[in-house]
Amino acid sequence: MKQLEANNTAYNLFYRFRLQGFLNINALQKSLAEITKRHEILRTNFISVNGQPNQRINNDDKFNLPIIDLQAFPNEKRGKELEKIVKQELDYNFNLSKDNLFRVKLIQLNTQENQLLFNIHHIIFDGWSFGLLFSELESLYTAYCQGLTSPLSSLPIQYADFTLWQKKYLSKDVLETQLNYWKKQLAGSLPILELPTDYTRPKIQTYKGATKTFILSSELTKKIKAFSQGQGVTIFMTLVAAFKILLARYSGQEDVILGTATAGRRIKKLESLMGFFVNTLALRSNLSNHLSFEEFLTQIKQVCLDAYAHQDVPFEQLVEVLQPERNLSHSPIFQVMFVLQNTAMEELELPGLTVSSLETSRKTSKFDLTLSMEENDEKLRGEWEYNTDLFHCSTIERMTTHFQVLLSEILTNPQENIWELPLLTQGEKQQLLVEWNK
Repeated sequence: MKQLEANNTAYNLFYRFRLQGFLNINALQKSLAEITKRHEILRTNFISVNGQPNQRINNDDKFNLPIIDLQAFPNEKRGKELEKIVKQELDYNFNLSKDNLFRVKLIQLNTQENQLLFNIHHIIFDGWSFGLLFSELESLYTAYCQGLTSPLSSLPIQYADFTLWQKKYLSKDVLETQLNYWKKQLAGSLPILELPTDYTRPKIQTYKGATKTFILSSELTKKIKAFSQGQGVTIFMTLVAAFKILLARYSGQEDVILGTATAGRRIKKLESLMGFFVNTLALRSNLSNHLSFEEFLTQIKQVCLDAYAHQDVPFEQLVEVLQPERNLSHSPIFQVMFVLQNTAMEELELPGLTVSSLETSRKTSKFDLTLSMEENDEKLRGEWEYNTDLFHCSTIERMTTHFQVLLSEILTNPQENIWELPLLTQGEKQQLLVEWNK
């Protein structure tokens, strides 16, 4: 809990929407109140009891939507005030035991334009939950605008029920079996991924970060899909294999652990429930110098399938059991993460309004480096989240180029040795040649 709180905004989930048109504020307020009433987790705090986090549900389900009216400000000042409010939210440090962890604000700019801000702590929410939030908000707002009652069916269980079920499910036998797998998988000295950095690594891990996006062409995306299908693997497995090769080539290390996330909603009842269900998995593999890409992909497939079969042990519990040698300069077990979003994020739509999501550049990074990818309009979109105390933007741009070159080469020649697959562009090769001949 201290790690999640201590001047650390890396676990804040922030969304910002522009609402153009006439907004029924009463219907919006009523909709958000109903959502917080339905989902106890949105009214939950976390207190420490004997060093262990415990949930405390606030039974007062009255929800008040803070409304900030900027209509009186002159045009030039209004924008500045708006950005000041947004920055305050982005920099907000949650107190998990006292604060409302589901923060919403409405900012009035004029009679036809508002902005809606969501700032939610990750401990009560995940990406899947956003889809549910937007879907429920649309259904409720539509009904309330028409003077109808809530069209939503009651929830079968609450998040606290899931927590109790999880403890019961992870009985001695199940827990022992799964922990034994991870103990074996993560036995011995755990490698620290030493990527070449632009700046000296701080003695204590910082969470300062930035993001950089890129898009793989529809042609390359199509080829990745066809190749994966032909190899009997998922797109996720192909991308993980390629990304691991990139990390190995950058670091010169053969033993690489990569973090990833699972939705953690294997029970049907959990699909309609907001909360934090995501679990983290550590994918460890050996990139010995005699492997072809196809051989390495086979290894990655097995590593992924085994990890999925043992995905129920909470990662925090695994860290406690393994007790890896702690170094405050980096996260334990792995330092780089890969995530593939294979279902499109639900978009917020409200009747009578034009709703647009506003990009807000994050200034935090949970790990040294995270690569998140999602399929969008038949193209794979990637986003790097990188620690700015370690990497310069130009390094991330170069890494993007090398990743794209590597993917193209893999698809052209999957029998090639993983350490000999080209990474450099023609321009970079030419530049090296010129410098070599000087």
